[in-house]
Amino acid sequence: MHYTGTIWRPPYEASSLLLEVTAGCTHHKCKFCTLYADLPFSFRMSPFQNIEEDLKEAQEIYRSLGGHEVSRTFLTGANPFVLKYEKLMKIAGLIHTYFPEMDTIGSFARVTDITLKTDEELVSLREAGYDGLTIGIETADDEALRFMNKGYLAEDILKQCHRLDQAGIRYNFFYLAGISGAGRGEAGARATAAVCSQLHPIIVGANMLTIYPDSILYQEIQRGTWQEESETEKYQEVRTLVEHLEIPTVFAALGASNAFQIQGELPRDRENLLAFLDEIIENTGEDELRRYRESVHHL
Repeated sequence: MHYTGTIWRPPYEASSLLLEVTAGCTHHKCKFCTLYADLPFSFRMSPFQNIEEDLKEAQEIYRSLGGHEVSRTFLTGANPFVLKYEKLMKIAGLIHTYFPEMDTIGSFARVTDITLKTDEELVSLREAGYDGLTIGIETADDEALRFMNKGYLAEDILKQCHRLDQAGIRYNFFYLAGISGAGRGEAGARATAAVCSQLHPIIVGANMLTIYPDSILYQEIQRGTWQEESETEKYQEVRTLVEHLEIPTVFAALGASNAFQIQGELPRDRENLLAFLDEIIENTGEDELRRYRESVHHL
C-alpha cells in the first residue's frame, strides 16, 4: 500500500479500508496544528495508478481472510474532499470496481472544501457513496477562528453544512477544547453549541488542545499574544458544550488528547455525561491533568 507520512484517522474509522488519495494539507496555516509537520507545505494527489494498485492489493488481502467483505473506505490525507468532483467520482468508480459491496466512502474535509462543489455535484457524490465526512470545525468562536487562521467563520460552517444536509451527506464534527484561549473557553463552547444545534452532525467529537514547540501557537504564547487555558478550564468548556447542544447526536471524547474517554447519546445521556464531567472538574487536580497533557508527545 502507498502511504505517505503519518496516517491519521478518527477513532470510529478503525474498521474502514484506509486508502491514500492525498498527502498533506491544502491549508497548512492553522497556528495550533503540527499533524502534518512531516509533510511541510506539501499537498499532492496520489496518481490513479497508485490508487488502483492499492485497491488490488487490498482486495487480495481481504480475499485471503476468507472473503471478508468491507463496507466502508476512508480516504486518507488532511482533506481529500478538496479534490475536484471529477476526481472524486473516478476514485469512487475504482473503489466500487474492486469492492462492489462498498457502501460508503468517508474522509476528512475542511469547510472550505464543500464550497468547491455545486449542489448537484454534492448530490451525485452522495449517490456515488460519499458519506460520513469528518470536519474539524474546531469552534464557532469567530475571534478564535480568525486568530488561528482557520480560513472560515461560523457562518461558513452553517452555510456549507446545510448544503451537505440538503445533499444527504452525513458528517461528524471535531471540536477543539482550548482553542478560544484562557478565560474564553465557555463562551466559545456556547457559540459552537448554537451553530451545531442548527445542523445535523452524527457525532460531535471533542479533542483537547495540545500545544507543541514547533507550532506557531507556541510562538504566540512566548510573545505574550495568547494565553492557554488551564486543563480544568478545558473540561469546564466541554461541559458547557454538552449542556447546550440541543440536537440528537453522539457526543464523544475518545482521542489520545483526552485524559478521560467519554461517550454518550444526546439528549438521552446528557445528565450522566454532565455528572462525569463534574466529577473530573471537582476531583481531578490541575497538576494531574497537566501531567497527562505533557505526556502526549504527539497526536
